[in-house]
Amino acid sequence: MAPISLTFPDGNSRSFDAGVTPADVAASISNSLAKKAISASVNGQHWDLQWPINEDASIAINTMQDDAPALELIRHDLAHIMARAVQELWPDVKVTIGPVRDNGWFYDFDREEPFTPEDLGAIEAKMKEIINAREPVKTEIWGRDEAIDYYNARNEPFKVELVNRIPEGEPLRMYWHGDWQDLCRGPHLQHTGQVPADAFKLTHVAGAYWLGDNTRPMLQRIYGVAFKNRKDLKAWETMMEEAAKRDHRKLGREMDLFHMQEEAPGQVFWHANGWKIYTTLQDYMRRQQERDGYVEVNTPQVIDRKLWEASGHWDKYQENMFIVEVDEEHAREKTVNALKPMNCPGHVQVFNQGLKSYRDLPLRIAEFGSCNRYEPSGALHGIMRVRGFTQDDGHIFCTEEQIGSETKKFIAFLAKIYDDLGFKDWTIKLSTRPEKRIGSDETWDKLEKSLGDACHAAGYDFEVLEGEGAFYGPKLEFTLTDAIGRTWQCGTLQVDSNLPERLGASYIGPDGAKHRPVMLHRATLGSFERFIGILIENSAGHLPFWLAPRQVVVASIVSEADEYVNEVVAALKAAGVRAEADIRNEKINYKVREHSLGKVPVILAVGAREVEEKTVTLRRLGQKQTAVKALNEVVAELSKDATPPDLA
Repeated sequence: MAPISLTFPDGNSRSFDAGVTPADVAASISNSLAKKAISASVNGQHWDLQWPINEDASIAINTMQDDAPALELIRHDLAHIMARAVQELWPDVKVTIGPVRDNGWFYDFDREEPFTPEDLGAIEAKMKEIINAREPVKTEIWGRDEAIDYYNARNEPFKVELVNRIPEGEPLRMYWHGDWQDLCRGPHLQHTGQVPADAFKLTHVAGAYWLGDNTRPMLQRIYGVAFKNRKDLKAWETMMEEAAKRDHRKLGREMDLFHMQEEAPGQVFWHANGWKIYTTLQDYMRRQQERDGYVEVNTPQVIDRKLWEASGHWDKYQENMFIVEVDEEHAREKTVNALKPMNCPGHVQVFNQGLKSYRDLPLRIAEFGSCNRYEPSGALHGIMRVRGFTQDDGHIFCTEEQIGSETKKFIAFLAKIYDDLGFKDWTIKLSTRPEKRIGSDETWDKLEKSLGDACHAAGYDFEVLEGEGAFYGPKLEFTLTDAIGRTWQCGTLQVDSNLPERLGASYIGPDGAKHRPVMLHRATLGSFERFIGILIENSAGHLPFWLAPRQVVVASIVSEADEYVNEVVAALKAAGVRAEADIRNEKINYKVREHSLGKVPVILAVGAREVEEKTVTLRRLGQKQTAVKALNEVVAELSKDATPPDLA
């Protein structure tokens, strides 16, 4: 075979015969590397040790010390091992697909009887048997007819459908884990024993439609998690235990914030306490946006399909839109409208009213826009995944030359808000050009550089997500890390020249001619609903004092203190503190427990001594110590605490 040149991470190159595998390359370097090797990176693509390399390329050999490829392989192999275990235990079960996700994987099965918790234990035990057998993993390329015949003979209709969905000309790669086979793109480990047997866990079972289509069969989806070692699995289990304590749905009930019900799936019924958080946060965001030069607008909820067709959303997003048909008076046919799933087309309509000059740019438009998007019922999750939500949405209309400065300005705006809300740890990711895109490479080079340079100018590094941008432009994603280490993608900034073009936005330039503005879609929180859920879980309900819906409860110890309790409440309210009285005929310890469960930040206890001395006994949430303080001192202290950070 003709020789090829492989370039290693240190820059050195070596010549090999075409068709050489990464396993061969590792063995040519050292026996120890050959034993440690698990996969390779070839021209940046994750590559199985058994796959041939037929042309010049860059190569790096991966071992278990390389976290990202190692975890991908461990989790992918476990999906296959789990499917094999299920079919060994219940041979009539039909298999479908099993991708890697988050911290683990899932696999969908067609089985008449539901899987039980006891079944999961049996599956785990069988998986460990397979791992401990250290059976080889091998891969083959099959012809289409051979694959269809194989799966038909084994009564695997879902696999036959998958084979038929693969475009003609694409190779059909098969993987064998021991004597069990699956259709899979790979890559995989080299034998089952490379999977750590004590570092995985099957977590739960859920229903899932085949290929996500609710007209297709309902399958059973088994989820699992996996890590490189038992220590990491234990750390994940500890985090999950903590997450359960912080679950915003549980805390929402305890704090009387909101509820959901069947008659309005994916819609939030905000209670008074929850709505106070919502409006306080919204008022804070409104002040911040006004300071940063935004004009606030409000656009319609129901918009004719003609606008959605012009914007392109009707073709690309219709399945997620709620359609509203109206019998207009004297009309021959019904008018077809949609509840808006996003605010951007409406903001272009606002921009298009009246002639705009280059002197008007940048124009920063903001809206607390109520949107509705269809989400499958199985995907709904408290207030974090809903159908009706409000975005802290904004669109910056600017020239191409202003992209960098506006991006830098937005990053500083976002950083201040995240800091005020208690998120000190967050990162930026730059999503670059996808394979299918509009615009020249020269334009993409310029736009990607503008965003990257703006990040550095604002004082932040970023991670590049190759090929993850929209077809019309690159974007920045801002990801928070919460108190227990989970990450949440919240803020975004998306460059868009496409929508202004489609909807006819223009401004008059210095040359007197019409020019097309660039549109920067940006959000800081994302949606209020989801962000409030994140805030609740991040703080475990111990919200910052200024944001807490119930800030102070003044509780009587004896009935003789009732009048003074009301005086204290009045003084606090006059100082801008949300305060309420508890003069029920209950013991003080009962009151303290109840209000602590409701996550009230401060409880002021008042008895006969406090009445006589004009003091209060102050207890802060989560602290065992109490302090007796003068009333005027406490009012001043809590009034300061109740002041939002932007007004302090």
